[in-house]
Amino acid sequence: MEPLTPEGLARLLRRRWYVLVLAALLTAAACYPALRPAPRYQSSAVLVVKPPRTDNQPNQLTNLQPSLAMVSYAVVQRLDSPAGRAELREAGVHGTYRLTPRNSGTSATPYYSIPTLQVEAEQSAPEDADRVVQTIIAVYGRHLKALQSEQRVPATAMLTVDLVNRPGTVALPPNRTRALAGVGLLGTLAGVTAVLWTERYATARRRRRPGPGLGPGPAPGVSAPHRTP
Repeated sequence: MEPLTPEGLARLLRRRWYVLVLAALLTAAACYPALRPAPRYQSSAVLVVKPPRTDNQPNQLTNLQPSLAMVSYAVVQRLDSPAGRAELREAGVHGTYRLTPRNSGTSATPYYSIPTLQVEAEQSAPEDADRVVQTIIAVYGRHLKALQSEQRVPATAMLTVDLVNRPGTVALPPNRTRALAGVGLLGTLAGVTAVLWTERYATARRRRRPGPGLGPGPAPGVSAPHRTP
């Protein structure tokens, strides 16, 4: 097999052109599903962690402190752990989903100072995307309550979850350009790999094949038996 210099590779590709043609045909066939991808839908909701209602602060949304955001982020870390992901799977959460703490302040506002959380899920059906978001919110609420119960917070002083933006579903536009580029790159790599493998296989066969007119002679170092007339 020739050394893999740019010139040697170019000669090898020209010699094994039929392998590249076969790879191109298979790549073209694989491009058809990429041009007609399955529909995808994204559901999104925003929840907020609210403090308990008091006489001094009857409107809970006016008493959102950075400490509430840290509690909310602690729950997100629980759900992002291996045990939390396993719990979500058992609850019926599959596919792509995201839990993103939001910061609706300014550049001078500390990170995660507003205790809001955006929950997103992508599914092949809009009702499935909404179901996954609602399931995540329910599991989040259970973890928030369990976290406070571990600290023996009285029921009247517990933080609660409310929805700022209820689940809404939108259709995701397909990215055909990225899909075609990915299929084309994979097809090119597969074609070059197939050419190299074919050349190596052919070289190994040529080395094992005896030369023309040469039969299987005695092994090296072994003399032929002497025959007497």
